[in-house]
Amino acid sequence: MDLAIFALTFGAIFIVELPDKTFIAALVLSTRYRPLAVWIGVGLAFGVQTLVAVTAGALATLLPDLLIRSVALLIFLIGAIMLVRTAPGADAAEKEQEEEFAAKAAEPRSFVKAAVASFLVLFAAEWGDLSQLLTISFVTKYHDHVSVFAGAWAALLTVSGLAVLAGRVLLRYMRLSVLHYIGAAVCLLLAVVTLVEVVKAV
Repeated sequence: MDLAIFALTFGAIFIVELPDKTFIAALVLSTRYRPLAVWIGVGLAFGVQTLVAVTAGALATLLPDLLIRSVALLIFLIGAIMLVRTAPGADAAEKEQEEEFAAKAAEPRSFVKAAVASFLVLFAAEWGDLSQLLTISFVTKYHDHVSVFAGAWAALLTVSGLAVLAGRVLLRYMRLSVLHYIGAAVCLLLAVVTLVEVVKAV
């Protein structure tokens, strides 16, 4: 496993997922169910979704290299735009997201049922998420499935773990709008790097 690719993937996914609904979902679920059960259920959902994203990225590597880099560039740019556009209303949207996930969480359940419920909630909510698109892009960019999978999944487990353990405290000290702008800056930086690679390839 390449530690540099692992670290790059981890950092990018971690930053874009902190202000995402993933964090809010895990936080709300942990107030209804046992935190460890929530983390296990959410973690398994992320594992499946990351595996699907890595597989999609591996299939995409069969395409021409210039096309792959161009699509990756587009994904990074779209990610930056999405984060910037949603940043101003991110803090206000937080309460709406909390209510949405609270409605999906039933009364307290056994450990296994809580884990399954958490798995289902996150599994249904996260398809087509920016983190998945970034994971696909990293696989096509670096051709290292193991390092990207490990970095992406570790980042998602860390974000959900923070939400479960100290989500409410963290929300007191961090503004989701600021995190959106930081995530956008990361995506923009990745877009610039990829653009340079595209220009060199042409």
